Amino acid sequence: MKKRVLGKSGLEVSALGFGCMGLNFSYSHALSSDESVKLIREAVDLGVDFFDTAEVYGPFTNEEIVGKALAPMRDQVVIATKFGFAFDPETNKQTGLDSRPENIRKAAEGSLKRLGIEQIDLLYQHRVDPNVPIEDVAGAVKDLIQEGKVKHFGMSEPSAQTLRRAYTVQPVTALQNEYSLWTRDVETNGILDACEELGIGLVAYSPLGKGFLTGAMNKDTKIGDNDFRKALPRFAPEAMAANEALVEVIKTIADGKNATPAQIALAWLLARKPWIVPIPGTTKLHRLKENLGADALLLSADDLAGIEEAAAAVKVEGGRYPPHLQAMIGR
Repeated sequence: MKKRVLGKSGLEVSALGFGCMGLNFSYSHALSSDESVKLIREAVDLGVDFFDTAEVYGPFTNEEIVGKALAPMRDQVVIATKFGFAFDPETNKQTGLDSRPENIRKAAEGSLKRLGIEQIDLLYQHRVDPNVPIEDVAGAVKDLIQEGKVKHFGMSEPSAQTLRRAYTVQPVTALQNEYSLWTRDVETNGILDACEELGIGLVAYSPLGKGFLTGAMNKDTKIGDNDFRKALPRFAPEAMAANEALVEVIKTIADGKNATPAQIALAWLLARKPWIVPIPGTTKLHRLKENLGADALLLSADDLAGIEEAAAAVKVEGGRYPPHLQAMIGR
């Protein structure tokens, strides 16, 4: 698989990473620990060397799975995780945001232990905490970098202004933001511009629209009660019915390229900027192989122009998140 460097940091990763959240968290179909370990190792065999997790996934269990899976090839891979939440000490239930420096240190120490590693390659603030100055957050991560416990600092879904403030204290290697053919906020809110200017990589999560852009879902799809998409406005039946128009556009383009909709969606992202790295997740080996096929799919200028024209004619219905989660975005 081709490699990409995240901005000017020098952190080189596979052009497509692997988002590990869905292996055992948030979706209806969860794998066992052994099944997850097997799939992660198959991803490594296929050329993936960039794996994304977070303490809140589980909570905590996803990091344990990733650590177990990658232990035999630790020196061949890049592991990213995230901090930024508080948890009930008795139930482990997530109780809110917490990016106080003392909690950042506690979270990092916990992640190191669960992952079974001595240094976190990329540590993100998962969501901006409005109660903690971002300069204090960046300073806490800077201390961890100086101590050798962390290599690179990242942020997820900040505003461009907050990103710039953090950068003055500790250079930011990568932003992890949602970016796909149906979520293009980064193109208009200053984030892509800031990444270009400051030399920051963009790690695109949910590049397949949480599965919708693959064409595997429609308005008749029954979403399980334990699947977090059931609470997302875009996955309400009426919104999915409207948004199928975008999927049909992608399918038509895919047919013309002898590709799948997922491959078109990922190849489009790869063509946007050389420092964008999508991290699709899956629980199925054949989907993993399909996704990685996007690395070899080249879209011409005419192809990209056609995608832009067709996508512009479709209005995406429904918000990304319900109001309480959307409020955490872009602070």
